[in-house]
Amino acid sequence: MTTNYDFVVIGGGSGGYAAARTASDLGLKTAVIDGADTLGGLCILHGCMPSKTLIESANHFRNMRRAREFGIHTGDELRAIPKEIIARKRRLIDEFASYRQGQLADGRFDLICGTASFLSDSEVAISPLAPDSDVADRIGFRSACVATGSQISRIPVPGLEETGYWTSDDILEAEDLLDSIVVLGGGAIALEMACYLEGLGKQVTVIQRSDQVITGSDRDVAKALEGALEERENMTIFTGTRLLEVKADGQGRKTVSFEQGGEIKTAGGGEILQALGREPRTVGLNLKAAGIELAKDGKHIGCMAEQRTSVPHIFAAGDVCGPHEVVHMAIEQGEIAAHNAAVFLEVSHEETQKIDYRLKLLGIFTDPEVATVGLTEAEAEKEGRKVVAASHPFADHGKSMVKGELHGFVKLIADAGTGELVGGAVVGPEAVDLIHEIVVAMYFQSTVSDFIKIPHYHPTLSEIWTYPAEELLFL
Repeated sequence: MTTNYDFVVIGGGSGGYAAARTASDLGLKTAVIDGADTLGGLCILHGCMPSKTLIESANHFRNMRRAREFGIHTGDELRAIPKEIIARKRRLIDEFASYRQGQLADGRFDLICGTASFLSDSEVAISPLAPDSDVADRIGFRSACVATGSQISRIPVPGLEETGYWTSDDILEAEDLLDSIVVLGGGAIALEMACYLEGLGKQVTVIQRSDQVITGSDRDVAKALEGALEERENMTIFTGTRLLEVKADGQGRKTVSFEQGGEIKTAGGGEILQALGREPRTVGLNLKAAGIELAKDGKHIGCMAEQRTSVPHIFAAGDVCGPHEVVHMAIEQGEIAAHNAAVFLEVSHEETQKIDYRLKLLGIFTDPEVATVGLTEAEAEKEGRKVVAASHPFADHGKSMVKGELHGFVKLIADAGTGELVGGAVVGPEAVDLIHEIVVAMYFQSTVSDFIKIPHYHPTLSEIWTYPAEELLFL
């Protein structure tokens, strides 16, 4: 039995839902195929929302630990109870997931609970989740969008699999936390979870293979974050390492051996968090049958700016194609994919749309937070673009001093010729919120001289942006 659709979306996460919603609004007969046991997608179930819920609890506890700095005495009993933290997280995530599940099943498009595998560039085979399901075993389509997300990477380190470890999925459900943990990785997920654990008073050791944390960021951003984290009483960070071996001692302690600067070192803890990255979820899709080619990295689905794959009527969105694995971009990619599918099918007579990464935005909810938008200085140099940059530290800013938040800085990057703002970065308090002022300015292609005319209330954190802007005027 085969059912035919104008537009089939494989994957019901943020990018997939955005694609299906947009396609339905454009008049396409649409279906979403999702094989997850629980609908909702990575962000809601295993990513952004649950991790930030835990981090919020840790931040409150960390502030309580610092209370005496502000003349506040909290008493003798100060405890964090992971079981209650996880219970709060589950209540919130159940609400978020239920809302998304309602959106997926509200009748605007067909929801098919099963896994999809391409048979050709116009048909997929369906393996239903429920064996007695009346779902069609084949789905035909005129156009499609692959939005299957990503999965945790498995990294070959001698002894790691045998010794065992936690992933981010495990820590998001952990009701009991050991007093010490070794975190493998120095990216966003690794550092956010390290800050969650440290915030609850656990001893954390971070081992990063690259020579800086948050690889790909400018070095001053990475070093500011690394320096702030190392000042935490319970955190140690090693960068520029080569992982050698993992083993357990039989007494419940796990040890990681690694090389740093030609010296063999070890770090131990009650558990290991393996946070060495994620990779596109493409296994089982049988992309070759549809003629869909991978990108140069051999992992992501290759996409053009129109979110079109190597097959003109098949699109992709989200982590499965990248290049920036963040939710708001997945949503935009999904919307563009659906719009362009409607154009391809001549349902819409508008122009095709293209993704624009000029405003690429990244936020990391560590303590202090990190956020960037647009070009880094390193990217500008690689492009051969001449830019100027200026920064100002939070340690020399009134409102942050009042808040007791002295780590980090803000940075503005401008085109040396036109003065247009092309990038910004924050390491410090409320960075992920503060960066949006620069996002808006860059959206309207503001120059430094335009930006400096915008009034900023005193005393506020956002006022700090005026200092690097003033400096840029004289560069």
